[in-house]
Amino acid sequence: MDNPDISKLAIDRAATPARRRRRRWWPWLAGAAALAAVGFAAYGRFVGGPPTVETAAVSAAYPSQAVTLLNATGYVVAQRKAAVASKATGRLEWLGVMEGSRVKRDEVIARIENRDVAAGRDQAKANVGVAAANLEQAQAEAREARASLARSRDLAEKKYISGSTLDAAVARDDKARAAVRSGEAALAAAQANLKAAEVALDQTLIRAPFDGVVLTKSANVGDNITPFSSAVDTKGAVVTIADMETLEVEADVAESSLARVKVGQPCEIQLDALPEQRFAGLVQRIVPTVDRAKATVLVKIRFVERDPRVVPDMAAKVAFLERELATTERKPVPAVPRSAVLERDGAKYVFLVRDGRAQRVRLEGGRALGDLVQADGFTPGERVIVKPPERLADGARVK
Repeated sequence: MDNPDISKLAIDRAATPARRRRRRWWPWLAGAAALAAVGFAAYGRFVGGPPTVETAAVSAAYPSQAVTLLNATGYVVAQRKAAVASKATGRLEWLGVMEGSRVKRDEVIARIENRDVAAGRDQAKANVGVAAANLEQAQAEAREARASLARSRDLAEKKYISGSTLDAAVARDDKARAAVRSGEAALAAAQANLKAAEVALDQTLIRAPFDGVVLTKSANVGDNITPFSSAVDTKGAVVTIADMETLEVEADVAESSLARVKVGQPCEIQLDALPEQRFAGLVQRIVPTVDRAKATVLVKIRFVERDPRVVPDMAAKVAFLERELATTERKPVPAVPRSAVLERDGAKYVFLVRDGRAQRVRLEGGRALGDLVQADGFTPGERVIVKPPERLADGARVK
């Protein structure tokens, strides 16, 4: 059998290293491609994509900010306010008001137990009747003595009676006159005692000192009322009443800023409870003393117009104005931050963000309102770009 030719089965080792070298380049090519893809994505994200901008909302501002000289804080207080109590001491047996009740001057709002005082009043009234009856008796005796004296004088002139009988008639008349004066004095004393008893009885009735509204209730039915002592488990005042027509704002003004405040100066009042409302005010008076601890002066501002929603102890902010506001200046206007306004070609512009794009809008108005600028025609709540980039174009996409 012929030997087979196995030379074709030999390995060509000269060609093997070249193929291996070509295979080593594939990982490097794959890594470079990945890096290129990442770089392209980063370029699209940070360089070629829409820029990221800071935005702020269009807000509602008041034109008074442009004429404000000074701002201060304070509270609403009632100029006329009273803690109502009774001069009498006793147990509270009736209370006819609650917090928020409106009362009229001299209206009975509570009563202290007064049966003993009422009995004393009835006794004094009876004493007045007794004194009046005694006076009538004395007056009748005086009339009789006067008539007897007249008859005695006629008889004495005719020598029908002795001188001693006439003297007795004169003495009886004098005694009757004295009895009448004594009866009158007794009646006056009895009437004075009755008046005192009526006053004591009236003091058990607690009345409103002026027209107002009950702010707080300090006692309940059954409590012992002792306004002039501090006995255990007793109450002094029953209710606290304030006259809502005398509401004003007490604001603390720094001593260094006092020169910018004067009596009669117009103000604008904002209450924390009613943030959307502005109230016109005037400086009523400046308390002539300085609080050493705070270096402030107390200034009192009255409301020009009353509002039933305003109640005592509301927190308030007061803007002292350099002039009185016109009617049109009392309403809020749209405004944008000062940093959102650009000036190009002699005009002012603002970039609004609408549907993800920057839309350049010309600014109408432009009056400075503190840190804001009036923007007529804008709608509060719209977003504007703050500090827009110089190269930002109208209609460009932004984030």
